[in-house]
Amino acid sequence: MKNIHILLVEDNEGDIILTQEALEDSKFINTVDVARNGKEAIDYLKRSEGYSKALEPDLILLDINLPIMSGHEVLLEIKNDEKLKHIPVIMLTTSSSDTDINKAYDNHANCYISKPVDIDEFMKAVAGIEHFWFSIVRLPNVKS
Repeated sequence: MKNIHILLVEDNEGDIILTQEALEDSKFINTVDVARNGKEAIDYLKRSEGYSKALEPDLILLDINLPIMSGHEVLLEIKNDEKLKHIPVIMLTTSSSDTDINKAYDNHANCYISKPVDIDEFMKAVAGIEHFWFSIVRLPNVKS
């Protein structure tokens, strides 16, 4: 079975722990790396600023409300980069604002999920992401 690598871009420690716990129950072998702000995510993806050995993720879970660089800015940079734009980006955020949703899709997010407040529902949402993206969808096999 292929090792699935996820980049979680999230600054809330509680959400990081919950997401990691949900993915630990995965049927797939997962590697989850965490970037805690937008700049760190871009450095990771471009293998700069100490990330020269970073693995290219198969999927990015991206929050909108991040320090230094917002999730929208990160998404725009990813989707405008020829070496990164093939990586599916899931916006996983507390915002359910139509403005945020529309902006994410305008910038080519692959999907948008508002984080459920209830812990059990949050865990189910993450499990649903895993099932859809790793059991149903065929991901690109382009590694830079």
